[in-house]
Amino acid sequence: MPAIARPLPFVRPAPVACPVPLLRARDVPHAARVAARGELVSVVRGVYAPAGLWRRLAPWDRYLARIHATLLTHPGLVLSHESAAAIWGMPVLGDPGVVHALGDPTRTSRLHAGLRMHTTTGARDVVDLGGFAAVAPADCAADLARARHVVAGLIAADAALRLDPAASVESLVEQNEHRPSSRGRRIARWPLHRARAEAESTLESASRAIIELLGYEQPELQTEWTGQGATDRTDFWWPGAGVAGEADGDLKYDGRFGDPGSLLRARRERDHRLRSRGIRSVVHWGWSDVADPDALDGILRGAGVPRVALPAPYRLATARTALDSRHPTARLHTRAETGV
Repeated sequence: MPAIARPLPFVRPAPVACPVPLLRARDVPHAARVAARGELVSVVRGVYAPAGLWRRLAPWDRYLARIHATLLTHPGLVLSHESAAAIWGMPVLGDPGVVHALGDPTRTSRLHAGLRMHTTTGARDVVDLGGFAAVAPADCAADLARARHVVAGLIAADAALRLDPAASVESLVEQNEHRPSSRGRRIARWPLHRARAEAESTLESASRAIIELLGYEQPELQTEWTGQGATDRTDFWWPGAGVAGEADGDLKYDGRFGDPGSLLRARRERDHRLRSRGIRSVVHWGWSDVADPDALDGILRGAGVPRVALPAPYRLATARTALDSRHPTARLHTRAETGV
């Protein structure tokens, strides 16, 4: 375990439990034979899960199960990057595949059998979780901002601010600037300087990033509107244009949160209330629109949201790759979150 010693600045949440039972091969008679019959699935070498339960898991939950399975075979790991994010309940897009952990700083970084060991000489806030440890959310956000696309970096930074009340934009920026290595420092500045705890979901964080990369004016977040016996809150608000934006998500109206027709009627009534309070236009978008920046561009341009800068074509093109075939409900900061 690398040398890491700094006082923990936040009240730690409970780590996210494994979503399926895990079985060690030594505890299952003829485990390989049972797996060959299709009753078990190999999660990592020497660790299995019931096949029926595994098939029902979403990609991000399979990743979480893979982390827990790796901890069974490699006790004492210090989880980092997406693996630490998943354990803390921070957003993880899809299934990153590889489990990430901090390794001995005197050795080189290496990837073996699905476990990547990162070397570092910089201090990290690390939380002992009993049998293993994890990089604290703020340090995790700084690591992801340095190593991943700026959209993923902003998603992680927003989530760290939501999870840790003691964290701030200034503290995230300071962690990045004070790392001994300069690798990724410049890239990380973009998401870390823009982090906002008010962004309540992964989709809202990704939307904020794409909105700015498209060159549009940055909106106000979580504006409350009171009248007609109700208080409504908009995800995004452009006061100069009189436009409100709602990151509704692709799952909100698929039946899992109630009758889709009733939910859509409630949305129309809410939009009507908002327009009666002086909002000129209310526009809605989902994850597929964010993952395809051209689609979100058309929505915002059509609503009259002002463009204040030139688009960033390279970052927009690479955002498509980073977000393709992934879904923002991967792991939200709270399971009760539905604005996705």
